[in-house]
Amino acid sequence: MLSSLAFDYEVCNCKKITINDILDVITTKEANTLGKIQELTGVGTECRCCMFEEADNSKLKKKIYCKDILNNYKDTNG
Repeated sequence: MLSSLAFDYEVCNCKKITINDILDVITTKEANTLGKIQELTGVGTECRCCMFEEADNSKLKKKIYCKDILNNYKDTNG
């Protein structure tokens, strides 16, 4: 799923955080939990709809969520 999206896709509209921003903190700051990603980027600290699908109460569902990006990274990089 991640490979089919542009890395400039805005995951968090509230804070203007992209897939690339999230991957950057995962790889360079070793953010290996959702909490650490939130702490370093501010993602999901407003409406929280971008964290995982179950929390998305918006009418326009996200193409990908922070949890998906983190899990995808862990799955492909051990």
